Amino acid sequence: MKLAAIDIGSNAIRLQVTTTLPSKKGEKKPVFKKLEYVRFPLRLGHDVFTINEISEKNRIKFKKLMRAFRLLLDLYEVDDYFACATSAMREAKNGRVLANEVYSEIGLKINIIDGDREALLINDVINAYLDEKTYLHIDVGGGSTELNLYTKGEKISAKSFKIGSVRRLEHLDSPEIWEEMRAWVKESIKKSYGEVTAIGTGGNINKIYDLSHKKSGKTLSLKKVKEIQGMLKSYTNTERISILQLNPDRADVIIPASDIYISVMEWAKSDAIMIPDVGLKDGILLHLYKKNTNPINISDVNQ
Repeated sequence: MKLAAIDIGSNAIRLQVTTTLPSKKGEKKPVFKKLEYVRFPLRLGHDVFTINEISEKNRIKFKKLMRAFRLLLDLYEVDDYFACATSAMREAKNGRVLANEVYSEIGLKINIIDGDREALLINDVINAYLDEKTYLHIDVGGGSTELNLYTKGEKISAKSFKIGSVRRLEHLDSPEIWEEMRAWVKESIKKSYGEVTAIGTGGNINKIYDLSHKKSGKTLSLKKVKEIQGMLKSYTNTERISILQLNPDRADVIIPASDIYISVMEWAKSDAIMIPDVGLKDGILLHLYKKNTNPINISDVNQ
């Protein structure tokens, strides 16, 4: 079975096509073999967070990209796909109009989801990394940050905040929202939960892990994250591209994104962050797999 996930974010748009393989012996979760992965740096958040709509220039680019994705879905003969748009398109005045145009002109259905459903999609893939301890999942996107608190393997609290890497880059993150996020972390984490380990998802924390050159494990200390941020700040944006080989649309947002991870970890008194290298697209693929193999009693994220 071939499945495809389309993640329409505020900083970039991704398509992943996979085929499912039999589960490994003793494991229940499916194995997804990647057939195609495309990441296109179309920063819809720049438009939406400044002028409240997607510009005509980016509307044209977006439709061209969706046509390319539609062709890839057809060429790979994908059995099922799910395309979801997050904060940029859901906040754009013309976001739903654009989604409707894409469906009528190209035949590609785009689901504009809220922060809660975004967190729900990621929830299943994060569960594989949890045990009885307390974890704070920090998912930083271009336009929003989703926080999910787990203890004893259960999610006990969650909230989405309008703070993201692109928003912060554009100086559109208000002090009030920062204070609201700080207060939520402080109020949600009880002393009885014990030590809190952060779990980080998002392209920027994955790149920070890569820059750490850590060869084993998937955990970084808060001290190490701060060290890498300091190193990044010592380079100009051009140097981050030429010397560190960061993509242009990563080089300028990685420092604003690291501010968010570091702040939340400090508020939670978390000394370490796990970086499992999973995200929304992985949650979409798992949702599609469950939908197509066991459609009974599965929540419908399309609604």
